[in-house]
Amino acid sequence: MCAIAGIQGEEISNQLREMLETLKHRGEDGSGVFSGDKLSYGALDEMEIPRGNFALGHNLLSIVGREVVQPLADGKLVLVCNGEIYNFRELKRDFHLQTNSDSDCEVILALIKKFYTGSLREALKETIKYLEGDYAFAVYDGVDLAVIRDPVGVKPVYYGIDQNRYGIDQKLQAFASERKALWKIGIQEVETLKPGYMLYNWEMEELEENFKAIAERFNTKFNQDLRGKTDVKPYLKDKTAIKPYLKNQLETRLIDSVKKRLRGLSRVGVMFSGGIDSTILAHLSREMGVETILYTVGREDSADFKFAHKSAEDMGLPIRLGKVTMDDVRDYLPRVLNAIEEFNLMKLGVAMPAYLAAEMAREDGIKVMLSGQGADELFAGYHRYLKFYQEQGEEAQKNLNTDINNLYQVNLQRDDAVTMASGVELRVPYLDLDVINMAMNIPMEYKIKGEDDQLRKCILREVARDLGVPEENVKRPKKAAQYGSGIDKMLRRVLKDEDILKNEDIKFYI
Repeated sequence: MCAIAGIQGEEISNQLREMLETLKHRGEDGSGVFSGDKLSYGALDEMEIPRGNFALGHNLLSIVGREVVQPLADGKLVLVCNGEIYNFRELKRDFHLQTNSDSDCEVILALIKKFYTGSLREALKETIKYLEGDYAFAVYDGVDLAVIRDPVGVKPVYYGIDQNRYGIDQKLQAFASERKALWKIGIQEVETLKPGYMLYNWEMEELEENFKAIAERFNTKFNQDLRGKTDVKPYLKDKTAIKPYLKNQLETRLIDSVKKRLRGLSRVGVMFSGGIDSTILAHLSREMGVETILYTVGREDSADFKFAHKSAEDMGLPIRLGKVTMDDVRDYLPRVLNAIEEFNLMKLGVAMPAYLAAEMAREDGIKVMLSGQGADELFAGYHRYLKFYQEQGEEAQKNLNTDINNLYQVNLQRDDAVTMASGVELRVPYLDLDVINMAMNIPMEYKIKGEDDQLRKCILREVARDLGVPEENVKRPKKAAQYGSGIDKMLRRVLKDEDILKNEDIKFYI
């Protein structure tokens, strides 16, 4: 993962430098700039940025050593990218793409070039049909600029326009991986680029290849495949008898998703609570031969802390336990606020343990962590879904779908921000498109077992049991991160202290 930025206006070289300096924590392995139709690479504080009225910038975080400095250029096309394309090797093979390295971002550029016949918009519409991954990228062809993020919204992009920076109708326009980079150059009104949309010449355009279209295509193919399976046909008339098939399909897709996200890694961290979601990820990572280290943060007497320690011992995996005190919460509050860029008590309660876990991972030299984000929304983990199911039955699936569509602004932007504050990339296997679409095809009755089901996520728990996850973890009830860690109570007590609210770093976000 890296940082990307772009800016258009008058004499913007110094402003681009300020943006990249603000985003340096996202990538400290080198910087690059396209400005004045020239490419420049090197240490940001030593780089001379050519003058111009349009520029792209990039800060590199090298994870497995195959990443190359950006921006990338091929003919008139110039690209900056943040994220991972998990099927880049398959794309390179299937489309016979020629690249100079083993970089996944070079494959994006080569694919765009393959489809480019004069219209950048049309080339991108075709390109994104084939990309599997978590990404945000911008591409420029000398005339048009396009900025796109992945369909789920795992990787963030923000943009803003100062309409009268240089006088009437003299605009300053910019985009970046974090809002603070835009605030730094004086753009106060910042918008989020929504998944399923493209920022094209600074205007939002809805893409045909959006989340809804992908889901509909998957549903059609899945149902066709289902009808064609001879081993399933006898069960189609008996709805409940098809459950073993659905469970097998879910397990296969989960394994594939984790495998994709571990490709090229020798070590990985897992944000671990001992709950079913993170335990499945820890179990699969270990089974795939990757050195797996668990990270748990919380009050020493908290539910997560105690259970995670025991679970790690049961699985024979190393665990780093971060014991948090009131003083820690007070000290880290400004840093976490600066990372998530908003004062929201619920988000702070989740963000702080994630921030501290990423800090520990960085100390251990871990550059990638796995998170169970999305599993609760896909498999009805939250208690509110039980009420929806009691009232709506199978129609309750619509509530889950809505929450998945909103994940990018509720959880994903927060989690990306707090982990990247430590230069750690967070990967979310449950939010692989194949896993999402599979989960959306599973009836609610397989997620919630009756109107008094206090555990929920039934089919996921059964998959975990089949994988060999310890029974104690399989049956562990859901508890939100901020409550399981015990940090929520400490945070509320700290925020009652009027003196801490006078801290300038905190006041900025209140």
